[in-house]
Amino acid sequence: MLHQTLADIFTTFKKLKVLVIGDVMLDAYIYGAVERISPEAPVPILNMKSRDQRLGGAANVALNIQSLGAIPILCSVIGEDVPGNEFLGLMASSGLRIDGIVRSTHRKTTQKNRVISGGHHLLRIDEEEDHPLNKKDKKSLQSSVFEIIKDCHAIIMEDYDKGCLDQVLISEIMEEAQRLKIPVAVDPKKRNFSHFKGVSLFKPNLKELNEGLKVNIGPTQQSAIHEAIALLDKQLGCQNYLVTLSEHGVFASKGKQFIGHPAHVRSIADVSGAGDTVISIAALGLALDLPLAFWSELANLGGGIVCEHPGVVPIDAKQLLEEALAHPLFETFFKP
Repeated sequence: MLHQTLADIFTTFKKLKVLVIGDVMLDAYIYGAVERISPEAPVPILNMKSRDQRLGGAANVALNIQSLGAIPILCSVIGEDVPGNEFLGLMASSGLRIDGIVRSTHRKTTQKNRVISGGHHLLRIDEEEDHPLNKKDKKSLQSSVFEIIKDCHAIIMEDYDKGCLDQVLISEIMEEAQRLKIPVAVDPKKRNFSHFKGVSLFKPNLKELNEGLKVNIGPTQQSAIHEAIALLDKQLGCQNYLVTLSEHGVFASKGKQFIGHPAHVRSIADVSGAGDTVISIAALGLALDLPLAFWSELANLGGGIVCEHPGVVPIDAKQLLEEALAHPLFETFFKP
């Protein structure tokens, strides 16, 4: 590798600009205590103590990119509504650029409301519309993407099946990215699973892999995962694959190279947002042309770190670097 130390790589992250395209959402949390059951129905009564709002979906990917030191630019569509105003306010307070955000009068801003008591997740209420963008909003989003894309070192398409991405827009983005020689990393969902042909990195979790290929593979069946990726590669022809396996780690592939990284032992508080951290780290690794074993394990390490925190939070780059410095695998890349 061109870098002399692990710290050099983290320093180089600061020179990168990453375009994040996809579905965004407002993650809302209601915290309280349950001390009795309602006399009206057999349901708990929550005595609310506090509220919290966070950027979610593709916006959390942007926060992860920012936390790693790089510059994220988020392109998405939100509603002309109160949650949309709150979403932009959170972006501004987080130091994220808002010039790539399109506001629409034809759809609402996705908001996920979580009710939590004593660390237990009692209920989630989703406010959303997942139909495809209309022609006007799609054209506005495409214009934003094409205006920003030329200055970027990597692209992440973050698909949550909320309608922001469709086959035509994906194809247009890929054509322009290939023309500009910009690596594209994808976090897929079911609707567009087979539309991301030829991307630099395709990163499904195991559930998405099973649904996309209509198979039923367990997280410990490495040979079956290997075969599934080979089958997937015949359909998509991507350069790299990374399958996240939750508490069983990750499985990475590039050509004939296959690597399994076990998860690191941790006290898990919440797995929400771990995939956002994984693809953020992986995309930066691709932008710097780092080896498969390097960026896949760094992504595996980062995904585990954020699981130690409740709610959706971005990675702490300082903690990631400290843990990576203590990891024997990374030492092998810098030996003289």
